[in-house]
Amino acid sequence: MTNVELTPEEAKLLLEVLERYYPALRIEVANTDDREFRRALKARETFMKDMITRLKAAGA
Repeated sequence: MTNVELTPEEAKLLLEVLERYYPALRIEVANTDDREFRRALKARETFMKDMITRLKAAGA
């Protein structure tokens, strides 16, 4: 496992970026017909949701 240390400002900015892009990704998943690409997008969506949750729990 790799650890990355972020300053509080960096964590807040990263959370903001993830939260801003997440809704667009959900729309992209819904509008994608290619099964393999959709699967990759869903994996990215799951990753982003987890990161958002973890950053919020850390107080970002």
